[in-house]
Amino acid sequence: MSFSTVILVLSLVTLLHDLHVTGCAVNCTDEPKFTPPALVVKFGDKASVDCSVCPQCADFIFDLEIAVGVKTRNGTRLTWSVDILTEWDLEPQCYYNDKDDNQCCSDLPLTVYRPPDNVSFSFRNDTGPVTGPVTAGQNYTMYCQIENVAPVENLEVVFYRGNSPLPPLRLTNETPKTPLTRSFPMAYVPLKGDNGVDYWCMARLNLGPYGPQPPVVVESQKSTSVVYYKPELQVRRDLGEIILTEGDKLQLNCTSVGNPSPSYNWTLPSGRLSPSTGSVFMIESVAAEHSGKYICHVSNNIWSFPVEYSVEVQRDFTAYIIAAIVIAVVLLIIVGIFLYRRYYAINRTGKYNLRDVFRLRPRHSPVSTAE
Repeated sequence: MSFSTVILVLSLVTLLHDLHVTGCAVNCTDEPKFTPPALVVKFGDKASVDCSVCPQCADFIFDLEIAVGVKTRNGTRLTWSVDILTEWDLEPQCYYNDKDDNQCCSDLPLTVYRPPDNVSFSFRNDTGPVTGPVTAGQNYTMYCQIENVAPVENLEVVFYRGNSPLPPLRLTNETPKTPLTRSFPMAYVPLKGDNGVDYWCMARLNLGPYGPQPPVVVESQKSTSVVYYKPELQVRRDLGEIILTEGDKLQLNCTSVGNPSPSYNWTLPSGRLSPSTGSVFMIESVAAEHSGKYICHVSNNIWSFPVEYSVEVQRDFTAYIIAAIVIAVVLLIIVGIFLYRRYYAINRTGKYNLRDVFRLRPRHSPVSTAE
């Protein structure tokens, strides 16, 4: 067969195809029926479908048009099969011509799909990918990249915060049937509560009731977020003036929570820095010179702030009070002894009744009377 003959045959086949497609009625009374009515096939898998035309169509011209595979006839039923489907854009059509040469046809919805080769998750900011910690309150974008997936119009992407799904994303303006690689963005502003939470994304092909059930799903790796946030004081800040007595214990607490963990420095009333670098500052026994303003400086990579304390140490007068009481008691004893000895010296040669001493009354002698 010459080259020109081959060209002529191909041209006639194309012309006939165009003629029957152009004049095909898809809403005819007894249209051909596919079994199953739709076909969803994974790229590279085998596939088959039957098409039945009306029983009285046995004497009519009927066929199933598709560019690949093998067709067989059994009465008014046509069967198409292929061992390895590697075509993306196929439109199988079953038709027949009635006695009046009117053409009736049905199109088979055929979807060839391919799961993604890879699904990856990442954080990005204005400068590019973020591989380290993120900062609470700043703007970032989560990206889910889907590689070599088809068809993209059936693709749904879901981001996850831990086990909680976020609203799904879809491509609305793309309908190519061949595999594509696409990135799906979602805005993200981290909170301090996101620290340690796993973020990831999932690609899902929703291929309808004739597709795989459950739908084809490919997940990305999980990315555990490290969120930096400023320190927050965990104790009461406004304590007013702290009044202590000499000898009392002073304890100041500026414990804070942040990421990274905050550091602490203390400024003493003298203006010097304390060697203490903990969140709690203590003096076991205060003296008057410990009065004044103490400042705790709390800081991490994100933020710093001071916490001020005013301390007044008052003198302890307990010892003075005890001494005064002792002196008063001693004085009372001395006065008592003095009074006792004085009274005893005045009356040391006379006779007296001890009862009269304590009554402090002079003794009277009887007076004799003479007649």
